Amino acid sequence: MLDAVLGKLARQQDPNVLVGFDHADDAGVYQLTPETALVQTVDFFTPIVDDPYTFGQIAATNSLSDVYAMGGRPLTSLALVCFPDKADLNILERILAGGLSKMIEAGCTVVGGHSIRDEETKFGYSVTGLIHPKRVLANQGAQPGDRLLFTKALGTGVISTAIKKGVARQEWIDAAVKSMTTLNKAAAEVITRRSGGVQVDQSSPNDQRRTTNDAFSVHALTDITGFGLIGHAREMALASNVSLVLHSAKVPVLEGALDCIRAGHIPGGLKANREFAECVVEYESGIPEDVKTVLFDPQTAGGLLISVAAGDSALLTRALHTAGVPTIEIGEVLPRTQPLILVA
Repeated sequence: MLDAVLGKLARQQDPNVLVGFDHADDAGVYQLTPETALVQTVDFFTPIVDDPYTFGQIAATNSLSDVYAMGGRPLTSLALVCFPDKADLNILERILAGGLSKMIEAGCTVVGGHSIRDEETKFGYSVTGLIHPKRVLANQGAQPGDRLLFTKALGTGVISTAIKKGVARQEWIDAAVKSMTTLNKAAAEVITRRSGGVQVDQSSPNDQRRTTNDAFSVHALTDITGFGLIGHAREMALASNVSLVLHSAKVPVLEGALDCIRAGHIPGGLKANREFAECVVEYESGIPEDVKTVLFDPQTAGGLLISVAAGDSALLTRALHTAGVPTIEIGEVLPRTQPLILVA
């Protein structure tokens, strides 16, 4: 629905906009000087766990993720609060404290925010980061022959639904919470420490991006959040004019996620993702239905999907493992063909 609405809006012409919403990227990037650009993003949502402090941590981790997904460094944030008029303010304090703990971990300063009365609690942040204009890692730029690396397991959406229904096992909750409160900071630092990223050629009428030389040859980057793995992979494929192969057996899945799917704990967002994006997917025979389903699961504070040159995949994977980031190669990039995404 939003995709259809955005397609009807007038396009502003500002040469300093390096990344806008044209390719459904993770954040906007606006150039200030030849050496400095802003990365800007915003995200907020309703509670997905019972503990207020943990909810605050998850909301902050999720809000920060889009800056990391562009290769940026978070700098400041503004809190967004919707809270019932007669609710216990101690709950709000715990939510804010949880969010602040993750902002401190990220080195991102909370400079203010905005709050309104609402019957339903909602919380998140608008985050501003910094990046060099020539080191932006967009979801555009994946090249045929690249390998696809992924840094977290899928399943937070279906497990969160089971939590809301009161049927999630504690070990499932613990694994999901650990994933949702783990910043993508370490992964982004490894990638950006060695990656040259992409450079916007502003002289080009097509806003083409070219890859600069770098140790890891990372060509495209995105985080897997509300649109699920398939949804965000679709955006990368379309923006890069390539096709993707995903090896379903290699895609990491959180403990309990497939159990939740088989038990019918399917969030509305998953159904919407599947209705929207499955038309570009083709499955090889023999893939279980629960595995197909989890590929569309909307993630909260999900992992990074990295398109890296084949010769650098093992090197980058080792570097990420050394930094404590669980990373696995889950697919590869092909020249544009049909289907757009093959699940093997």
